[in-house]
Parts: sequence; structure tokens; C-alpha cells
Amino acid sequence: MARNPALARVKQVYTDEARRLATQSMTQLEQSTLTPDALTISGVLLCIAGAVAVYFEYLGWALYWIGAVLFVVGSILDILDGALARTRGADSPFGAFLDSTVDRVGEGFMLGAIGLVFVRHGQMWAVALAFAAIAGSFLVSYARARAEALGLRGDVGLGSRAERVVVITTGLCLAPLHDLILPSTIALLTATAWLTVLQRILFVRKQLRGI
Repeated sequence: MARNPALARVKQVYTDEARRLATQSMTQLEQSTLTPDALTISGVLLCIAGAVAVYFEYLGWALYWIGAVLFVVGSILDILDGALARTRGADSPFGAFLDSTVDRVGEGFMLGAIGLVFVRHGQMWAVALAFAAIAGSFLVSYARARAEALGLRGDVGLGSRAERVVVITTGLCLAPLHDLILPSTIALLTATAWLTVLQRILFVRKQLRGI
């Protein structure tokens, strides 16, 4: 299945900017006493703090923006922890396990907070979408992990984590403009996540048939 050109461009901009910031930060990180695992935990805590900010959006629309910033920074730390581990030669199976596990925690908290916002606004159909988005997002990562456990590739599809971060962040930034923007964003996230799950299932099936 072809990758959506617009989403591909957005992902590339996000990835390039994240790598630029990571490169600028690596020198300071190497000289610090911070460990890769500490960065991993810091990243997930920032994502959770962003989710809390979004939950309290009724106190002021700027909390959507604060939540978006915290979520993006936390996600960038997810890149820095792996880069720091490789630079120091400190990468380990446990570190990789911890990294991939807490990724799900941060994203789950943010989508859960968005779901609670929908409940507050009486948008119950959007609550259902938030549940579907959480399930789909988790399955995207699970499908890749299971494929790689079989010695196969499972990284295809247009709904990888980088793209999900971009979609969620965009929705949060634009949410104050209209009540339907954030639900529409979650609908897009849900559709791309489940499409990616299907893409990965079919891709693994194709690889197995070629063995």
C-alpha cells in the first residue's frame, strides 16, 4: 500500500527536526551524568504531564498548547535516550525493553486524557474513537514486535509512532479553534493506526509465504 505523501512529508519534517535537536543536545548529554534510562523515564513523565495539562483544558485553552509541547519534548527524549546509549556503548536489552514499554505508557496517558475531555464535552462518539485509537496504536507496535520476534520486518505502514505524535500534537494545537478539530484528529489517528495494523499483518503474511 502506498504511503500518503502528505503524511510522509510531515513525518520527515518531524524526524529531521528531532534529529537536529538531538544532535545539538548530544554533546551536553555526553558530559552529564544522566543515564539513557533516566532520559527514558523523563520522557514518559513529560508525556504524562502533558496529558494532565490537556485534561485540565477547561481552565484555559492554552493548556492544550502546553500539553502539546510537553508531549513533543517527551517524545524527543525518546530519541535522545537511544542515541545516548549508543554513543556511550551502554545500550542493553533491558534498556530497549524499557524504552519500548514506556512509549506505550506516555501515548496511552495522552489518548486517555483526550478521551476524558470528550466525555466532559459530551462527545461520546469521540470517546469511542479514543478507545479505538489506543487499541490501534498499541497494536501497531505489537505487530512490529511480533514480526521482529519471528525474524521478519514489521515496520511498514503510515501510522508509526512518529506519525502518531505529529497527528496528536497537531490536533492539540488546533483544538481551541473548533470543538470538532480534536475529535476529527483522533478519527484520523484511529484510521491510520488500524490501517497500519492491517498493512503489517499482510506484509508479514507476504514474507512468510516467500520463505
